[in-house]
Amino acid sequence: MTQLHRRTAVLAVLAILLAAIPAAAQTVRTFSVPGATHTRAFGINPSGEIVGIYVSGPIFRGFRLNGEEMIEIDYPGALVTSALKINPQGDVVGWYGFTTTTFHGYLLRNGTYSSFDVPGAANTLPFGINAAGDIVGAYLNADGVFHGFLLRDGEITHIDFPGAVLTQAVDISSTGDILGVYRTADGNFHMFLFSEGTFSSVDYPGAVWTGASAIGVGINPRGEIVGQYRDAVGVTHGFVLNADGYATVDLSGCAVTVLTGINPRGDITGRCRGADGRDVAFVMDAKRKQLR
Repeated sequence: MTQLHRRTAVLAVLAILLAAIPAAAQTVRTFSVPGATHTRAFGINPSGEIVGIYVSGPIFRGFRLNGEEMIEIDYPGALVTSALKINPQGDVVGWYGFTTTTFHGYLLRNGTYSSFDVPGAANTLPFGINAAGDIVGAYLNADGVFHGFLLRDGEITHIDFPGAVLTQAVDISSTGDILGVYRTADGNFHMFLFSEGTFSSVDYPGAVWTGASAIGVGINPRGEIVGQYRDAVGVTHGFVLNADGYATVDLSGCAVTVLTGINPRGDITGRCRGADGRDVAFVMDAKRKQLR
């Protein structure tokens, strides 16, 4: 069983900068927190609420964006806080730390934080939550190895991709399918789908690697998947995997495109790294035409 510690949320409204990327049908919007080095979106729920983080130096804090109102997510007393996924009810998961080296998981529900740790873990990193309140993530053992976990009804199930040296469970759909990343002994990353007790690899054709450690990926109830891959020359691209197969997503003017979340309608969140090395967050609506 996990230990839950409840605290009342302290919410602060942040200003945001909104801009439209010139794109087909203007279906992509970028946004950033003024003064932040990086702004990164990680999750989007059916009503279009987005969660993510903004970074200033070594410090990062979470945010929740509803329309044009951005609310800070900051675990009480913590030095750093991330906000990584949001479910249809508005529950948010992520992790926090009183230092930048040790992290604990939290659930933010109805304005109250609940803290939890995987028993015996040095670090607990929740990444995803579904409509039923099931939480997935990763924990770091004292031996320095990351393992995935599922927290359901107060019970922890450990998740390890067969033969992997690292496993992180990153998102969970309303049907219970779990999407994550794993690393093999050669150092390469791959994504995986765990469905009905069976693992399968998700690898973009021809990619050097697919997915990465502590980088968001997403799955929706229709089984549509978003993520990132690195090509043979070292460039990172976003991708969508659906019934039609794989499609690359590269935003105009971005040196790096990473897709991190997808909701039931097919709206996608992610981040774009510009030539200045700064990340801005974006949301792409379901009528996107940037796929190729």
